[in-house]
Amino acid sequence: MADETLGTPEQLRDPNYTPPLGKAIPLGIQHVLAMFVSNVTPAIVLAGAAGFGFGSNSPDFPELLYMIQMSMLFAGIATLFQTITFGPVGAALPIVQGTSFAFIPIMIPLVVGKGVDGLAALYGGVLIGGIFHAALGTVIGKIRFALPPLVTGLVVTLIGLALVKVGIEYAAGGVPAKAAGAESYGSFKSWSAALVVIFVTLGLKFYARGMLAVSAVLIGIVVGYFYSMAIGLLSFEAVANSWTRSAVFSLPIPFKYGFEFSMAAVIGFCLMAFVSAVETVGDVSGICKGGAGREATDKEIAGATYADGLGTAVAGVFGALPNTSFSQNVGLIAMTGVMSRHVVTIGAIFLIICGLIPKVGGVIRTVPIEVLGGGVVVMFGMVVASGVSMLSDVVWNRRNMVIFAVALSVGLGLQLEVMNLAPGSANALQHLPSSLQILGASGILPAALIAIVLNLILPAELADEATEEMSGGMAGSKK
Repeated sequence: MADETLGTPEQLRDPNYTPPLGKAIPLGIQHVLAMFVSNVTPAIVLAGAAGFGFGSNSPDFPELLYMIQMSMLFAGIATLFQTITFGPVGAALPIVQGTSFAFIPIMIPLVVGKGVDGLAALYGGVLIGGIFHAALGTVIGKIRFALPPLVTGLVVTLIGLALVKVGIEYAAGGVPAKAAGAESYGSFKSWSAALVVIFVTLGLKFYARGMLAVSAVLIGIVVGYFYSMAIGLLSFEAVANSWTRSAVFSLPIPFKYGFEFSMAAVIGFCLMAFVSAVETVGDVSGICKGGAGREATDKEIAGATYADGLGTAVAGVFGALPNTSFSQNVGLIAMTGVMSRHVVTIGAIFLIICGLIPKVGGVIRTVPIEVLGGGVVVMFGMVVASGVSMLSDVVWNRRNMVIFAVALSVGLGLQLEVMNLAPGSANALQHLPSSLQILGASGILPAALIAIVLNLILPAELADEATEEMSGGMAGSKK
């Protein structure tokens, strides 16, 4: 329930209203706390896949610090695109932008094992994909029919399923420890740190209220951080050295990792832009419905999509990852009842300040991989749960069940067969061109394409031909 001391009910539903500054600043920081861990995690996951992440002992490990810094900086800049607006760019709504999980399964095959050398093609894809994403703003209303909950729910579910393995590997001690066969991998000490994070997060989510519940994952990681120091996973000296070696202020560097045109990267990012655009449409609709009690306008939806794409393109120039609207902040607006875009602008400025101060990233980089693993186990599991929630809106007739079954079988099958093989092993896609191998490895794009095409070409089924036949047949078999 909204705090009436912030303003009248009419003011709180107005995106252009600014609450008293003494209350607007904490509300803005609350938005940052709600998305902070989710925002920097994709950079950490990507660096780990490339080979210069946590525990890798790679000479390129400092590049992870830069990527974390850029994640904060360009999340703030992309959020300003949404709240302040620039011409047609931006929805003029309290939309928080951040690094997208949706692109991780597309990005990992592009960089896996390649180190920093793999980033040039990646960022070429981010830039071109961002421009394409922005262009979708002109037609987003016309293509939504091709992406019903059956398709979007399937895609989000597969994204989550592709990520959950990463969470377990992190919680057990990290990919480098696993690859080296380290005895510490999967040890009680490693798992205990991850479980502390999980238990604290769940406890706050279910039994706390307000700020504590909203920031449950962040607080869980902080508790796990101190626990890891207590049990010897992390030393105070390591934290102090990281803080000392990090600069006080640093500006982003354009094309720091170069630019390379990769057909696989461009196709992958452009196709995933459709999914991200639809997610943003849903978030804009949720904000308007939950915060203002009205439907989103076409102008707001188009402006939000422009900002999504432009934010991604600019981020790609400076070494950040694709941006999208953050759904957890939509729920935060519904909870606080404060629709003010200027509150979110304050949060964006806070993110930008953090992004310009490498010492913030210097502290983040000292978080033990096991502690981060506990946080991402929860977050990646929530991605799967979000997909299942979308699928609950589907009418499960025989037609939709067949579409889902075929797409899921291909998508999940490719994930399990191709992504989990040792390097050099034969795989189901080995006879395809390298670009198509990269696109197919995650299983998400093939599944999405199958679901979209089948949904468009298969005839509709009558409502009375729903699951009763299948459920009846199963019930009959038990008699």
